[in-house]
Amino acid sequence: MSLTNLIGLSFDGMKVALAKAGVPEKAIGMRARQLWNWIYVHGARDFASMSNLAKDFRALLAEQFSLARPEIVTEQISNDGTRKWLLRGSGGAEFETVFIPEPGRGTLCVSSQVGCTLNCRFCHTGTQALVRNLTPIEIVGQVMVARDALSDWPSTGENRRLTNVVMMGMGEPLYNFENVKAALTIVADGDGLALSKRRITLSTAGVVPMIRRAGDEIGSSLAISLHAARDEVRDIIVPLNKKYPIAELLQACRDYPGLSNARRITFEYVMLKDVNDSLADARELVRVIKGIPAKINLIPFNPWPGAPYECSDWEQIEKFADVVNRAGYASPVRTPRGRDIMAACGQLKSESIKQRASERLAQLRSQELRMPTQ
Repeated sequence: MSLTNLIGLSFDGMKVALAKAGVPEKAIGMRARQLWNWIYVHGARDFASMSNLAKDFRALLAEQFSLARPEIVTEQISNDGTRKWLLRGSGGAEFETVFIPEPGRGTLCVSSQVGCTLNCRFCHTGTQALVRNLTPIEIVGQVMVARDALSDWPSTGENRRLTNVVMMGMGEPLYNFENVKAALTIVADGDGLALSKRRITLSTAGVVPMIRRAGDEIGSSLAISLHAARDEVRDIIVPLNKKYPIAELLQACRDYPGLSNARRITFEYVMLKDVNDSLADARELVRVIKGIPAKINLIPFNPWPGAPYECSDWEQIEKFADVVNRAGYASPVRTPRGRDIMAACGQLKSESIKQRASERLAQLRSQELRMPTQ
């Protein structure tokens, strides 16, 4: 009998699972609250450790349920302390998540899909075809794997190392809306993984029809992978722009629920040499976002094997930033992190398909060598 994984279930879903397991109806609410606390506040890895539960109940749980995180395939630690995990979910699908430590905070970059459909030309993930959406188990599991590795339990404790989550890993979160919403509900639950919504940022390349819904139903901070201020440029580097051009995207940003000077939208802008980095581009960027409470993250392009672009010269990035700053927008230049382990922005890509193909080829060759000659 396959075990039901409790990780990623909503609170109501957990109660339904307990009812199916035969837990008496009058006890279901209490048992669900106990399990929720053990799983998401204390990071329990097994039921035996749940010391305030009766032994027979723990035995029942172990017979029917699991608390399995995604499997860690590899872990890499950068010279700057950035950590990247290649994780394996159900069916062998592999995806990456990255932890970026900073003074007083730590940010986990979470994936929402295996691969991506958007084909943004500067992004390594975009060179990998979409395999499938990640499930709530696999999205929540990324946070739990990181907390496990960082010894960062309980989730409600002081001086936590993991303080922020950004949905900026592999995939387009708004093309996996329901699963991302379910997972972030748990991440933001004060009695769960306990990160406030202001510490959760959902990044989208611009799936315009879903932006308002994300604000209403998820309520996290919003980041837009903008990367160009002119449609003729953005059509090439972010092909989704052909479907939802800049004017439509920015109107969706202006309509984002709760938008204010205290809750600004972040526009991400990768600096590509001789593509989108001219001072004219900077002035156009300032013009098109006028009236939107915002900050602009300028991201030096992080190269990857076969990349079609180069990073803008540092002097040009500084000139670009100066134009944006003088217009009244904060425009920090994001310090590249984890470049030496391919963990920087735009570099994530699961090599699982390639690896499995090479492994199969090696096995076939081995079998051929062992076959008797005629």
